Amino acid sequence: MTNDQAKQKIEELTLELQEHNYNYYVLNTSLISDYDFDVMLEELSNLEQQFPQYILPESPTQRVGGEITKKFKAVKHKYPMLSLSNSYSMEEIVDFDNRIKKTIDGEIEYVSELKYDGVAIGLTYINGRLERAVTRGDGIQGDDVTANVKTIRSIPLKLKEGTYPQEFEIRGEIFLSSTAFQKLNDEKAKNGEPLFANPRNAASGTLKMQDSSIVAKRGLDCFLYNLSGDNLSFLTHYESLMQAKQWGFKVPNPEKNYIKKCNNLEDIFHFIDYWNTERNNLDFDIDGVVLKANSFIQQRQLGFTAKSPRWAVAYKFKPQQVSTLLESITYQVGRTGAITPVANLKPVLLAGTVVKRASLHNADQIEKLDVRVGDTVFVEKGGEIIPKILGVDFSKRKDYSLFPTEFIEKCPECNTSLVRKEGEAQHYCPNETGCPPQIKGKIEHFISRKAMNIEGLGAETIEMLYKSGLVNNIADLYELKKEQLLTLERMAEKSVQNILEGLEASNSIPFERVLFALGIRFVGETVAKKLARHFQNMKNLMQATYEQLIAVEEIGEAIANSLLSHFSDKRNLEIISRLKSKGLKFELQEEELIEKTKKLEGLTFVISGVFNKFSRDQLKVLIETNSGKNVGSVSSKTNFLLAGENLGPAKLEKAQKLGVKIINEDEFILMITN
Repeated sequence: MTNDQAKQKIEELTLELQEHNYNYYVLNTSLISDYDFDVMLEELSNLEQQFPQYILPESPTQRVGGEITKKFKAVKHKYPMLSLSNSYSMEEIVDFDNRIKKTIDGEIEYVSELKYDGVAIGLTYINGRLERAVTRGDGIQGDDVTANVKTIRSIPLKLKEGTYPQEFEIRGEIFLSSTAFQKLNDEKAKNGEPLFANPRNAASGTLKMQDSSIVAKRGLDCFLYNLSGDNLSFLTHYESLMQAKQWGFKVPNPEKNYIKKCNNLEDIFHFIDYWNTERNNLDFDIDGVVLKANSFIQQRQLGFTAKSPRWAVAYKFKPQQVSTLLESITYQVGRTGAITPVANLKPVLLAGTVVKRASLHNADQIEKLDVRVGDTVFVEKGGEIIPKILGVDFSKRKDYSLFPTEFIEKCPECNTSLVRKEGEAQHYCPNETGCPPQIKGKIEHFISRKAMNIEGLGAETIEMLYKSGLVNNIADLYELKKEQLLTLERMAEKSVQNILEGLEASNSIPFERVLFALGIRFVGETVAKKLARHFQNMKNLMQATYEQLIAVEEIGEAIANSLLSHFSDKRNLEIISRLKSKGLKFELQEEELIEKTKKLEGLTFVISGVFNKFSRDQLKVLIETNSGKNVGSVSSKTNFLLAGENLGPAKLEKAQKLGVKIINEDEFILMITN
């Protein structure tokens, strides 16, 4: 075969396989058998191996993954990815309609569509090819997950022929079908691995995996539902989606009633009622319905608040409930020693997944519900990872459930007597250094992304290191040697090198995150930041008295006592000393100290709107590094409302009513530079 013949054949096979992929994953039809598809794919793969110079970027062979992403790059959204305001009743939908009619003259056509329960994604196409895929993040910027998104077969790498803009963005929701989710959990159960709680969590975790070849095997899917661009010629939202379908995108299907134009509230309510029942028959999760003004002209007239568009609203379905048998109550130990009772249920289908467990929270909740083993209980799955028990069907209580449930007195893992401090809801195991779940939990917290972010380490590896006796606390991680790690199961040269390099790289993590990573009770990200800024180094913090601690803004009695208790334990002091000897940062760096000013000391700010020069998160950092305080809502104690474009009307009205000074971005910059 000549070069020209090979090039032509590769192009023909790529185009034909693309069309079959579109038919199967988007239109849900198939014109050839799986065998014939595989034969064509193998032929293409063989030709590409012989003539790699002719491989097309949209070739279906490029969807198998294999790219390793060490760190996901943060990308600023060209169009802010705002969230929708939520409603939970028909009355709120009527209010939404009335608000729109106060602004818009004439007829209003709405589009009702399903609210998919997955992970929001923005896809940028340039000249018909997928250029970039970015998660929602904080709405201003998200993570670039292009390598992983390219493995999703319902997302086109190259568009079908059409009059699409040179550059545009289309947004949607990445999800796992119930079938794919069950298959994934079956595999994890077979391998003795922890199961995913629900399809949304599984989709989110899969999308952020470092190895795209694993992502390719998970079966992610995607519905696209919103088009953005500078040169779009469409007059309505519905029209834009129907055109996107012609370009090759998987959009809500009007024939399946996934999307519908509605001329009045009656049509909207009918759509909501229909899907409130029919959602149980879908192979993917939805948690509501989204309503949008169809006309783009009307959308522009309505505009945005600081957080969401005024022309759209999400109607959230009430959490689904079922009743089932409570077979037993077991107790879990968290990394802080907190004991959480868990109800083990007779398996029951709820909101598309089989539920076997539900949280009982604490002893007070058990007493309040009067829940007992053998009871028939009502279970709800709202926004919770683990479903919760709402109550007991006392009419079905058995004779053998005569006695109330007694909370355990000893730790189920290490048999230490539990303690419960006055005023606290949780029981705790005080055996911090000898209770296995606490030891492993502290190490997992230490290596987590928001703490030390150590590449190459995860929960399974920590379990293996603990069982082998190599690691019993966080300081032991920095004593690990290459030859020790290589003796462990499934530890190859490359994975060992990744762990050691990840540990070495963690020396650059700033003091405030190191303090958070220590896992001191009540010291979360925000508290760690305030303590680090105030005391500037670990020595000052460790020597601080109770009075000095509670003098720090937002540090109360519980946090102060927790810090004093932690630093009075010689074992904790030894761990800190060992970490310091390994080069971890236990003081603010010179550049961090220089940035700190008192220009905004004593001043409280509320930020609202969209800004040109800084993101909202960056503005918050600037306020804090100049000794100011950020708050979320306007009150009489607020000094300034920092206002951007599309300022929230409620905040503006309240600021004007209370006489709070309103400043723009440029005025704020003058305050911190003068």
